[in-house]
Order: sequence, then structure tokens, then C-alpha cells
Amino acid sequence: MMYVYGFCDGNATAAVEEYCQRFPMCRIPDHRVFYKVFNTLHECGTLPSAHVSSERACKQNMEEQENILHMEQCSRTTSMQRLSARIGVSRTLREEGLYPFHPQPVQNLHPGDSAMRLEFCHWLHTNGQLLPLILFTDEATFTRNGINNTRNSHRWSHENPQGMVETNFQRHFSINVWCGMIDDMLIGPIILDDHMTGQNYLDFLQNELPKQLEDVPLATWIAMYFQHDRAPSHYIQHMMQHLNDTIPNRWISHGSTINWPPRSPDLTMLDFCLWGSMKSEVYRKKVDTRDKLLLNILDVITCIKERQDALRRTTRHVFTQVAKCIDVDGGIFKHLL
Repeated sequence: MMYVYGFCDGNATAAVEEYCQRFPMCRIPDHRVFYKVFNTLHECGTLPSAHVSSERACKQNMEEQENILHMEQCSRTTSMQRLSARIGVSRTLREEGLYPFHPQPVQNLHPGDSAMRLEFCHWLHTNGQLLPLILFTDEATFTRNGINNTRNSHRWSHENPQGMVETNFQRHFSINVWCGMIDDMLIGPIILDDHMTGQNYLDFLQNELPKQLEDVPLATWIAMYFQHDRAPSHYIQHMMQHLNDTIPNRWISHGSTINWPPRSPDLTMLDFCLWGSMKSEVYRKKVDTRDKLLLNILDVITCIKERQDALRRTTRHVFTQVAKCIDVDGGIFKHLL
């Protein structure tokens, strides 16, 4: 229409006739339509229909918008669904350029931790061929109360505020579970005593662990490295002597030639992947008794053991974690993934 209007030098009557000749099968607009379209484009830069929609959007109750933003400022973790239910407007925050971001629970680091984390990451980065030979181990506590769900908790902001939330499990009844991962194999589970001592842990290493490793290929077992964290029960003198006698220079922990950095759950796949995935599946079914909780745990672990490709990919993902840790000089990097 505007082309025809310009072709006719702004003569709307002539534009109607020209339009009729060019598009005889189309509906012929009135000469006033040519004026309206031209004037709207000239004054507003939009077509009349878009201009009308824009005007309607601008008529939204400003007091209502300010009320929504005020509520969001008072409670920065307010659920969008709750805001919508209370006020009836679900788009105001997005129209203001705000987006929902989930806070992430992260491990607090102490002074000096970053240097030790960086040292271990450089060692693993240099000796990357050893990753499929490292048996990563860890223990986790499963309680009646399940896990904290932060997926419905949002913080609205123009940019990701990298919010974090601390987790705390109340204990009514609980089960302590030991598992290990080496390449594409999940080892365990072993149900541990509620109060693990150094002697109990030594007995576990001497008597239970060899049974759990029977399915590991012999070539892998011979060259295997053993990792565990810096829990107090893990570095009594007799336990460290046992590891030095059985796998000298091939165990990773406090007191070893290969030092495991403290407060580093983000560097072992059991912490950054396995436990969270397990708990999500375990607590899909309500647990009212300890026996039911144990049954859920065993069922889930049985299923996970069959996912060898996923386990292998999870092991390889340690390289990504290590690279990010190096990038931030041993600091927290979970929010960068």
C-alpha cells in the first residue's frame, strides 16, 4: 500500500485507482486507509494494528505493576505461580527484563583450600590417562526427610545473582551408604554403621572392599588407584599403613603422596552426580520406615549399575570439573558450568 501511495505522489484517490489496477482480485482499501497507514508509520514507526496493540499494552495498570515489583523486592525467592495467583499478572517481571534463576548449594571453602584443590587438579590434568583407573569412593546419608527441593525457588534479577542456599537434613532415621565408582562401574552399596570409627573403616577396607571389587577386571584392579575423602575415620595410622602396604603410592587422600583436597565434593562424581541422582529417585516413593528406605536405595542402585554408558560419561565429566577448577584457581566453579 505504501509503495502504491508513494508511486502516486501521496495522492490517496489516485492510489485507490492504481491499487485497483494492480490488485484487481484483492479487497480495495478506502482512500482514508492510505492516509491512516502513512500517518501512523510517519508518527509512530509502526503499522496501525501494531500501534493499537502497543497502546493497549501501555494501558496496563501501572499501580498493579508497581505492586508486583514491590512484592518481588520484599521476597526475592517468591514463586511466580504464587505471585500470579495473588495478583493475576504473570508477565510483569519478564516485561521488566527479570528472569528466574535457581540458587545452587555449594561447599564453603576455608583459607588454603584453593591451593590444595588446584594442586590435585593439575595432577589429574597431567595424568588424565589414570582417570579410568581411579576408584572414587564416598559415603552418603539417606534420611526419612528426603532432600531439599530448590527447583521451585527463584530469585528474579536482570542478571543471574548466583544465589546459594545451605542444606540441612533433620534426622529421624537414617542409613549410611558407601559406594564407589571406577570408569563405567558402580561398586557397592555397603551399609555402614551409624557411627563409623577408624577401626570399623579399616575392617571394611580389609574384609568388605575386596569382595566388592571381584567384578572389576584384573588388569584394572592391579593398576587401580583408591580415593577417599578426608573424613577423620579415613586417616588413622593403621588404615594408612594398610593402604601403603597394599597399594603404595596409589591411594589418594590426606596423608598420601597424592593429596585429596578438603571440602571438594565438586571434584568427585559421586558427590556432583551420583548422590543427587540417587536421592531424586529414592524419594520418588514415600518412605515411612527404615526398611522401606533401604529397599528403595537398593532398587535404585541396581538400576544405575545397568547404565554403564551413563556411568562412563559421568566419569569423563570429571575432566570438565577439573578444567573449571583450574580456570578459577581452585575456587568455587559450580555456577560456571
